[in-house]
Amino acid sequence: MNMEIEQTVSLSPSSRLLLRVLKELKVADLRTLERETGLARRTLMYSVRQLRDAGLAEVQICLNDSRRRFYCLKPTI
Repeated sequence: MNMEIEQTVSLSPSSRLLLRVLKELKVADLRTLERETGLARRTLMYSVRQLRDAGLAEVQICLNDSRRRFYCLKPTI
C-alpha cells in the first residue's frame, strides 16, 4: 500500500476533502479554502492541522503581509 494512501485512511472526512481540494488548487489561502470546501473555519483549521501532522501539507507565510497564510501540499519525492 502506498504511504500516502495509508496516511489518508486515518484522516477525518473533512481532511480528505481538504486534501482533494488542495490537489486541485495547488496553493490557496484560508478564504479560498472555505469557499471551495464549504467547511467552517474551525473545521478547516483542524483539517489543516491533521494534514500538517501527517506530513502531507505545509503552511507558507506571505512575504508581503505576514498575517496571510497560504496552504499547499508537500511535494512527494
